[in-house]
Amino acid sequence: MNPAPQSQAPTPLLRAPLRDRRWLSGKAFEIALAKPPSFHFTPGQRICLSHEGRERDYSLISAPDDDVLTLCIRYVKEGRVSPFLAMAPVGTSLSFTGPRGYFTYKPSPRRAIFVATGTGIAPFVSMSRSGLRGFTLLHGARSERELYYEALFRSVSGSYIPCITESSEGEDLFHGRVTDYLNSMMPREDYDFYLCGRGEMIRDVTLLVDAHFPGSLVYAETFY
Repeated sequence: MNPAPQSQAPTPLLRAPLRDRRWLSGKAFEIALAKPPSFHFTPGQRICLSHEGRERDYSLISAPDDDVLTLCIRYVKEGRVSPFLAMAPVGTSLSFTGPRGYFTYKPSPRRAIFVATGTGIAPFVSMSRSGLRGFTLLHGARSERELYYEALFRSVSGSYIPCITESSEGEDLFHGRVTDYLNSMMPREDYDFYLCGRGEMIRDVTLLVDAHFPGSLVYAETFY
């Protein structure tokens, strides 16, 4: 998954071998890198991988105490880095910088509402694997095949709501976009909204929050 880069102080270039790769669907896969001993991060942060002068940011889905750095990557055939990562042999040495970003959980008396589309689910995977519990998660996807990490979220969240836009006969699903659910189903209270996905979704949800949840806070990470 590819968060939009933000301005942040430079960090040293690190190298780590590719340990493993696992396809989640035809559109997304995981890779695991050996974690350098000196590397530390907060759940929700990301690293910037580089290959032949091309760079791309990817959010970590591992917990900070894991001995690997795991990433969830959307495969883009003409992408800058994802085609290389999809084909690189295990053992390939990869270069990266980080950690980067401020999309981290902030404790609050308000209920946390996580909203993700596609591989924008990644920061919430890391938060969940690090012990965060009780949040509400809306995961927008075209089909059930793209509900990555569903079993994890069903086990740790207070409420997991898959929002599917294609026809489906599955149970425990909301048929529609995450914005449809927020507009028609979400109780009008004050929340902390954490939004991760494409800019269009973040724009539309932010407008809904302004209109219907005016006492709420919004934290966002835009992916492109």
